[in-house]
Amino acid sequence: MTEFFMGLGLSYEWAFGLSTIAGILLIAFPLMLGVAMIIYADRKIWAAMALRKGPNVVGPLGLLQSFADGLKVFLQETIIPTAANKGLFLIAPIITFTVALLAWAVIPFNSGAILADINVGLLYVLAISSLGVYGVVIAGWSSNSKYPFFSAMRASAQMISYEVSIGFILICVVLWAGSFNLNDIVQAQKGHVFGIVNGFVANPLLFPMWVMFLISGMAETARAPFDLTEAESELVAGYQTEYSSMAFALYWLGEYANVLLMCALNAVLFWGGYLPPLDIPVLYLVPGFVWLLLKILFFFFIFSWVKATVPRYRYDQLMRLGWKIFLPVSLFFVFAISGYLMATGHFA
Repeated sequence: MTEFFMGLGLSYEWAFGLSTIAGILLIAFPLMLGVAMIIYADRKIWAAMALRKGPNVVGPLGLLQSFADGLKVFLQETIIPTAANKGLFLIAPIITFTVALLAWAVIPFNSGAILADINVGLLYVLAISSLGVYGVVIAGWSSNSKYPFFSAMRASAQMISYEVSIGFILICVVLWAGSFNLNDIVQAQKGHVFGIVNGFVANPLLFPMWVMFLISGMAETARAPFDLTEAESELVAGYQTEYSSMAFALYWLGEYANVLLMCALNAVLFWGGYLPPLDIPVLYLVPGFVWLLLKILFFFFIFSWVKATVPRYRYDQLMRLGWKIFLPVSLFFVFAISGYLMATGHFA
């Protein structure tokens, strides 16, 4: 894209700046539209599993329901509690929403179709996703209310607990791919099993890591059955209790953007990303971003399916799963996979 703008007579600096802005917009706008539609899809899946119709009034088949909801919250009044820290109260949802978008900069949508093709892309995703907890903690503290504060503490403990195991799971992927670059990780999955299956998920040593990553992703994004950041037993909205209008909507948008990010990471790290499921030439006729989109939608269906059917965990069960099961198991697989790769000369 830089070459295109340079062909229009612009200097390299201007061409690079405009191409970067264009790349950001090409990711941000479809992502926002995707978030709106994925909320609609989420509600439709829940409704189908509960034998209900779901949204069906605004627009054909209810497709415009999310946009009507967005317009409604945009026109509502933003109420700030008297005793709240106004500055932090308003900036907290902005942090959550912004961080949810930043991580998409290193997601490869196709071979070469990536905004920032950096060598430490996986570390960037891990670092950016870790910042999301600040929006939650600041919201709970700045509200100057007990329930939001308790919820913020739960959220920080939950995210830290599962990020530890996610870190060890990512180490297993990096060991096998030999790179932190997400595009290189996708390419390392080409013909990975039997020379025909694209994806680490078919590897017996990495399949358990994918299962743990999927579950940890649900906990990291506070999706059911791990949605204890909203409320453990009390009938309030957790750290969002004091929020209204567009500030409340930003948390929703950030949450669903994070869910889509976790779905994308499942696809990129374990299911071949933009590669077709099988290394067959005819399948490569389908554009890579279509394969990635189909995989993201598949994983989102799993997220929604679990939310509609699995009861909420108790908080002690949540912590036990993260620290006493996922952490030791993921650490064991780091040693097992590194030992296997050393024994088979993978690092030679």
